[in-house]
Amino acid sequence: MSECVFCMIARGEIPAKVVYEDDQVLAFDDIAPQAPVHTLIIPKEHFDRMGPDVPAEVISALFTAVPKVAEAKGVAESGYRVIVNNGPDAMQTVGHLHVHVIGGKRMSHGMVHFE
Repeated sequence: MSECVFCMIARGEIPAKVVYEDDQVLAFDDIAPQAPVHTLIIPKEHFDRMGPDVPAEVISALFTAVPKVAEAKGVAESGYRVIVNNGPDAMQTVGHLHVHVIGGKRMSHGMVHFE
């Protein structure tokens, strides 16, 4: 999908601070972080959102990257939150499947509010 901002990042057309990359996924820091650590993991192939059209190996690749990103960002030991906003009611703002890895400070029970 040529107009998708995450597809453009995956193709290297838009710069991003890359944290992790393999054949299937790319992880980069969010440009509007909601916490000291806020990294997005995307499949390089375009999928609008989590659904039955997403192959199991893509979902596996996304979640296999999570602890690698947490380690790279220094939150593996202290803890982090993993979030997938799926669709408009969940506040998914970019129509490309992505996983948020959020941490770096103690969180409250709310979405990403801190104590």
